[in-house]
Amino acid sequence: QVRLVESGGGSVQAGGSLRLSCAVYGYTYASRAYMGWFRQAPEKDREGVAAILTGLDLTYYHASVKGRFTISLDNAKNTVYLQMDSLEPEDTAIYYCAVGPPFDSWGGIGSWRDLSSYNSWGQGTQVTVSS
Repeated sequence: QVRLVESGGGSVQAGGSLRLSCAVYGYTYASRAYMGWFRQAPEKDREGVAAILTGLDLTYYHASVKGRFTISLDNAKNTVYLQMDSLEPEDTAIYYCAVGPPFDSWGGIGSWRDLSSYNSWGQGTQVTVSS
């Protein structure tokens, strides 16, 4: 059973930085699978922030965070990171880590932004950015 545990959230002022970590347990890394970060602000839908495609190490970013956030994967530590710089009040949300099944098992035809491309989720960590 896959278990994801996020950490690193907190409160910062605009312009500050945070690094989120997602420890992944019970997951067998696939040659092609999405590992990503999503966020959900109050009264808004959950949206994809960034993702990495394992095996190819391709990365994807929401337009609003491109150039400010960096996703990375440390296979040795079974941890996915999200480095967030130049934070803005609009980044305030609960951030969730997610991993998806191997592409071989479902064809990999979904977008990294789709919630349905993932089948395991963490409990979330709060990020609050004040102006």
